[in-house]
Amino acid sequence: MNILYTTKITESQKVQLFKLWNSEYPEALARKSLEDLDKYLNGVKNHTHFLLCDDIGSIQGWHFQFTRDNETWFGMIVSTELQGKGLGSKLLDEGKKNIDKLSGWVVDHADYIKTNGTPYPSPLGFYLKHGFKVGPEIKPEGDKLSAVKVVWSK
Repeated sequence: MNILYTTKITESQKVQLFKLWNSEYPEALARKSLEDLDKYLNGVKNHTHFLLCDDIGSIQGWHFQFTRDNETWFGMIVSTELQGKGLGSKLLDEGKKNIDKLSGWVVDHADYIKTNGTPYPSPLGFYLKHGFKVGPEIKPEGDKLSAVKVVWSK
């Protein structure tokens, strides 16, 4: 596995990221189309992407950063098959290398399901293990899901 850094994703990468997003995030956050993913990505500024790729170039994980409210925010997805093998830690560490502070929204409980009907495990413990602190903000994301803000600082 290697990590590819880019500020612009290709169309074929976008297709892979769309599939990864919809297979790993809770069903409530599923993107309806590639255009829906484009709309999301175009709605944020200064995005950078760290793509965890296997030996044949298939994307198995994605850490992306962007600017929102004068803060650097992130989202991260790792394929279920690779979770628990240290690759998510490697991907997150790569994203933290050249930055002083990183914020994100993290689902705070396991009450959600993925599009394939399996439970979505909350990644909150993973982020706490990697030095993030939980902020006081709770984001209801409309009625879609409950999440807490996590913040990491050097």
